[in-house]
Amino acid sequence: MKVLQRFSALPAMDGDGVNINRVSDFKQLRFDPYLMIDEIKSDDEQDFIGGFPPHPHRGVETFTYIRKGGFEHRDQMGNVKAIRAGDVQWMSTGRGVVHSEMPLADAKEGLHGFQIWLNMPAKDKMRAPIYQDSCDKANPKIVNEHGATLHALAGSWGFNHNPDEITATIEKLAGNGAIADVSLAPDGHGIVNLERFHTVCVYLYQGELHYVDAQGLRESAGAGQLLVLDALELCHFQTESNGAGLLILAGNPINESIVQMGPFVMNTQAEIDQAVRDYQQGLFGQIE
Repeated sequence: MKVLQRFSALPAMDGDGVNINRVSDFKQLRFDPYLMIDEIKSDDEQDFIGGFPPHPHRGVETFTYIRKGGFEHRDQMGNVKAIRAGDVQWMSTGRGVVHSEMPLADAKEGLHGFQIWLNMPAKDKMRAPIYQDSCDKANPKIVNEHGATLHALAGSWGFNHNPDEITATIEKLAGNGAIADVSLAPDGHGIVNLERFHTVCVYLYQGELHYVDAQGLRESAGAGQLLVLDALELCHFQTESNGAGLLILAGNPINESIVQMGPFVMNTQAEIDQAVRDYQQGLFGQIE
């Protein structure tokens, strides 16, 4: 695979003192339609016990995936769901959502999860919000003969040379977004053809991934790094003795300028100012 750019997640804090690692780009949009990848990974509840009390969103899609532990989600639309290990949740927030995400009291073994933001096209930013989750249906998976397992989290997926594709419970993300979790056993490898997309990224959350760069040099990427790949090249994921875990994020760019302020992602400053006024006036609604 051909790596075009590499980014490293940086420590950050959000919600009520939740420690996260974050990769974001709200200016140059180098992995459009994706804007931000937050990873929470800790066995110390002090890193996440405060959770994310009620807060608003407008103009962005949030995609949450839990690998360990869990959150309770509540929103002004009446959705109340426990999002546990293996579950995904997607909100196309549109003109406005108020929600909270608080750690589950019975999840006592630490927390590992992700929240991924996708931009929305201008024409959709003021539509009614949409909520979906996979709590009642397990995400499908493919296991190849080379020690690779792919869980489809959003969209349709398949390993190369395997005619059978699997489709996740959640579809229709902005920018034709598709997300998968790939686990590689020691010395494992798998090939994924993603040429139908214009944007392909890989976020490493465990182990190392080996590749040859554009100059023909052998390189490796470690946990907490995001690789932007050439979508026209076959994505050949290969690891060595320690194995690896990674998220694949694929999609097509929205190709629109944005203005971002906190939880709002719009196209102009005037629209941001309107979002703030609407929220302050209670037009987003509130959690019952």
